[in-house]
Amino acid sequence: QVHLVESGGGLVQAGGSLRLSCAASGTIFSINSMRWYRQAPGKQRELVATITRGGSTIYADSVKGRFTISRDNAKNTVYLQMSSLKPDDTAVYYCNAVRLPENYWGQGTQVTVSS
Repeated sequence: QVHLVESGGGLVQAGGSLRLSCAASGTIFSINSMRWYRQAPGKQRELVATITRGGSTIYADSVKGRFTISRDNAKNTVYLQMSSLKPDDTAVYYCNAVRLPENYWGQGTQVTVSS
């Protein structure tokens, strides 16, 4: 079992920055990848960024160049640094851990970007 807790969401003006954190606990040694998703009201959940066990990163086109996913293995924490935020980035952001064949989710953290 993997337990994920997100933090760092909030209200920010357009052009501002936020850093989300996802603290993982439990059986984390065999996690294949960690991901950030987001879901805006009335929209489907969208994959935003991935970091693999080997450290490779992948981003959605909508956030490339503005968001950075990283991890601190000593703290069992994954981060999502978000810069140049836009109102379209407003959503609940979820942390996801893939430990095949299971998927684990955090409870989500709200990010609101005002224009």
